[in-house]
Amino acid sequence: MSYRDRVQEFCRRFGLRVPILLAPMAGASPPELSAAVANAGGLGACGCLTLKPAEIAGWAAAMRGASNGAFQLNNWIPDPPPIRDPDHEASVRAFLAGFGPEVPAEAGAAATLDFDAQCAAMLEASPPIISSIMGLYPPEFVQRMKARGIVWFATATTVAEARSAEAAGADVIVAQGGEAGGHRGAFEADRGQTALVGLFALLPAIVDAVSVPVVATGGVADGRTAAAAFALGASAVQVGSGFLRCSEAGLNPAWAEGLASAQPEDTIVTRAFSGRPGRALANAYARAASAPDAPDPAPYPVQRGLTAAMRADAAKAGDLDRMQAWAGQASRLARAEPAGDVVSRIWAEAQALLAG
Repeated sequence: MSYRDRVQEFCRRFGLRVPILLAPMAGASPPELSAAVANAGGLGACGCLTLKPAEIAGWAAAMRGASNGAFQLNNWIPDPPPIRDPDHEASVRAFLAGFGPEVPAEAGAAATLDFDAQCAAMLEASPPIISSIMGLYPPEFVQRMKARGIVWFATATTVAEARSAEAAGADVIVAQGGEAGGHRGAFEADRGQTALVGLFALLPAIVDAVSVPVVATGGVADGRTAAAAFALGASAVQVGSGFLRCSEAGLNPAWAEGLASAQPEDTIVTRAFSGRPGRALANAYARAASAPDAPDPAPYPVQRGLTAAMRADAAKAGDLDRMQAWAGQASRLARAEPAGDVVSRIWAEAQALLAG
């Protein structure tokens, strides 16, 4: 099947005019950004990790109020409860004191939101697509999704994960290359820093291994990278960092400026912000936290709680050196232009390149 046939079939199936998806970035996918992407013919998205059920409903209502386009709701599959170590957490708190406000002992008791309640809210919102990352939804939830006619997009970072997702009923695989910004989608947290397969090796391998459509994400931020993904078998591309400099994203200005000048080697995969591996700008805090004499980060979500005060203080001060600034390796390709223009430009450039 030609790339054009794959793309047209994918777009017809999911009600799109353009095979470009907004990545569901928790905390960085406001309805305004999704609506702009959807209004340009792509797929909007919401990362629901940090949203309570009422907030999920509110996001979906705001999205529908601004666009008739399609969107996906995404959530993390929870890890097992973390093993707490008060002595180790004390050493992390002492380390963090050098980068921000003093961290109280109770900060590590950060709790995640009720996953089952979030899932129920996603079903109630009735999006055309629900997506997953960090694992697979339980079989009963998959059955409830499909009974409502909701399609499941499952993120995979390895061929083995992609095969497991297809066997569990995923309708589409989102192949996340190691270049991607933000949290790694590995099913097992400890593989998030070791199984960093680049997209151009991962994508054709997953395409060959599964029978469902494959979306490429990680390092895709302009027409050249999108064209390469389509040539390697992708039916669509998903873009995260490439949209973060758009005004609709509402990003902290210091973070947005950091993306503009970041070369691929200026990012780092680190557990230092949340306890879960994620790719961010290699700022002063991230580099210090990776030094041999620095304490290992606490597990997720303990580390997220311990760093909360520093992250909030850095955001308020516009201090990029302490900021949780997620960034993919192709971040420098992001432009400060309307999101709809990003969609149109990437698709036009990709088509021109593929047409020869």
